[in-house]
Amino acid sequence: MASFTFSLNSTTLLVFLLAFFSCLQFSLVDSYEFQVGDLKGWVVPPPNDTDIYNIWASNFRFQVGDSIIFKYKKDSVMEVGKQNYNDCNATQPTFFSNNGDTEFKFGHSGTFYFISGASGHCEKGQKMIVRVMIQDLHSKSSAYHVPVFPIGVFVFAFVASYVI
Repeated sequence: MASFTFSLNSTTLLVFLLAFFSCLQFSLVDSYEFQVGDLKGWVVPPPNDTDIYNIWASNFRFQVGDSIIFKYKKDSVMEVGKQNYNDCNATQPTFFSNNGDTEFKFGHSGTFYFISGASGHCEKGQKMIVRVMIQDLHSKSSAYHVPVFPIGVFVFAFVASYVI
């Protein structure tokens, strides 16, 4: 009867562990970044497409912890209240940035209203409503945190038992 000998050299072990922990990292992703307007960025929309940003936002399910990235030139982005959004009133923002590469992280669920602070841009449709969902306690983020770590320890111990 033939005997089977299991042997791992240090390079094989290192590759295995890197692959394993890379997979583990992907399963623990809790938040995502979204670039507003995709490749076009945060710009004044065409006259026949003034609802483009609300359509863009409605294609995603934003969660608490997600971020949206505004990329723009010679413009700004503001978070405002609902009435200021409807009126394109940029005098009382709750958030303002004009650095050309703005990240806004959602810290709570609810409805967020964004407008351009550049004169006349909001009136031309450069505004957006984002709805952030309430975190589900049974979602992927809470379901995978607990069981993954013990499995990782088990696999590491199993592989290490053949090396040591």
